[in-house]
Amino acid sequence: MQVVIASGKGGVGKSTITASLIYLLKDKYKLIVVDADADAPNLHLLFGVEKWEEQKELVGAKVARINQETCIRCGICAERCPYDSIKFVNGSYVVNVLTCEGCGVCKLVCPVQNTITLEEVRSGIVRKTITNYGFPLISAQLDVGRPNSGKLVTEEKGWAKKIVEKQNLEHMIVDSAAGIGCQVIASVGGADVAILIAEPTPASLSDLKRVYKVVQHFRIPAYLIINKADINLGFKGIHEFAEREGMPILGEIPYDRAIPDSMVQMKPVVEAFPDSKASKALKEIAKTVEEEILR
Repeated sequence: MQVVIASGKGGVGKSTITASLIYLLKDKYKLIVVDADADAPNLHLLFGVEKWEEQKELVGAKVARINQETCIRCGICAERCPYDSIKFVNGSYVVNVLTCEGCGVCKLVCPVQNTITLEEVRSGIVRKTITNYGFPLISAQLDVGRPNSGKLVTEEKGWAKKIVEKQNLEHMIVDSAAGIGCQVIASVGGADVAILIAEPTPASLSDLKRVYKVVQHFRIPAYLIINKADINLGFKGIHEFAEREGMPILGEIPYDRAIPDSMVQMKPVVEAFPDSKASKALKEIAKTVEEEILR
């Protein structure tokens, strides 16, 4: 089974909850974990990963290059660039490769043939390791200014599927990026079930609705976990939305200083502080996940 954990909004504790659920389930199931946030991967930090056993480069992005020998300095490319990525510097027009999207407008409008070309560059890396806890973890890192984060996630999941088949593993846990962008779509696509994380605030509710629509588009059953459940007791919007949509609530986690303290130790909170309020709630949620999802 492929389980994706998503939030629609950053900062709600998605990765910390994911790490704890994985820790609680790792001895009962043969798992593989995918950190599908290529922009800002952090799941490996919560498992104390310091080195990667294997990595692959993804080449696919394009950036413009200007041949200074044939450039006539007309400036049309700079005028037409929709991303303002071409500047006149020290007597020459140069491309800022960090902001260039490789759209090809500059090449199209250049009056001198073959002066501007589009060259492929690396989008990022996909990497794998075996954690100290015994399960494989696949992560990715998008290069600065590069597109194709969704392709990186697809590459991650493809690699994970091969390992699942080769090692006869049971479940793939995918920790999605926040929001509803291409990374999230790549994470949700092909999943069997989605666990959504929210906190009791209007902003979180708004983004929960958006990511729920993405999950609905793929016709995937959705479950909900409410984190920091006691920070805004008067706000009932999350519960009302879940009830209206028929989305089961797997559990609620109270705000607990043990969670940031466990992050400093580079450990899941259920390992670092097993008797904390958050850990007790997470243990109950893990039991429900076993009964309702992984059964």
